[in-house]
Amino acid sequence: MEFLTETLLSNVDWSEIGWASWDTLVMVGMSLLFSVLIGLPIGVLLFLTGKRQLLEQPVAYAVLSFVVNVLRSVPFIILLIVMIPFTVMLIGTSLGVAGAIPPLVAGGAPFFARLVETSLREVDRGIIEATQAMGASVKQIVFGALLPEALPGIIAGITVTAITLVSYAAMSGVIGGGGLGDLAIRFGYQRFQTDVMVITVALLVIFVQVLQMVGDRLVLYFSRK
Repeated sequence: MEFLTETLLSNVDWSEIGWASWDTLVMVGMSLLFSVLIGLPIGVLLFLTGKRQLLEQPVAYAVLSFVVNVLRSVPFIILLIVMIPFTVMLIGTSLGVAGAIPPLVAGGAPFFARLVETSLREVDRGIIEATQAMGASVKQIVFGALLPEALPGIIAGITVTAITLVSYAAMSGVIGGGGLGDLAIRFGYQRFQTDVMVITVALLVIFVQVLQMVGDRLVLYFSRK
């Protein structure tokens, strides 16, 4: 073990790896929280204003859908750069963990909104019609029928979004966003320290596996209810 550390992993600073891992978790956690808080109502609105839905509004749906599609179509690496002035104005810096969160949310929220819309579309229309027949309001239908029925799909969407944000957080290292991506670029790529690159990639793979495992268990749990 000592030989392995001194030879194959000679460039690895484990304390720095630990802090970079923590920064990545903070970036993913905070951006996921805001992506869900912003993306969930947008996804519900996309569903409600869609064709043959409760609040059918073709113009509102078209505008909202266009904005979501524009944000989703911009490659994240470009979104990082484009949002630098806005991030500096909002946060005061475009560097570090704080500077990476606004572009992560801008990339994650519309992605999650589409997943929410898709999950709501999969709810049996008979459930909506039954609640309407009982005189339920739109608010009661959304919170009493739609969201509970779509919950397993929404949780699956949160899992997919979290995994996507892990890769986005790694990419934010290109502009000094901190975390494992920044460590991999500064040491693994620019200084040709392959051992650092391998460790950071392995940790990112572990993060993704854990997120997927937890997400699958939650989906299974709520599907049985």
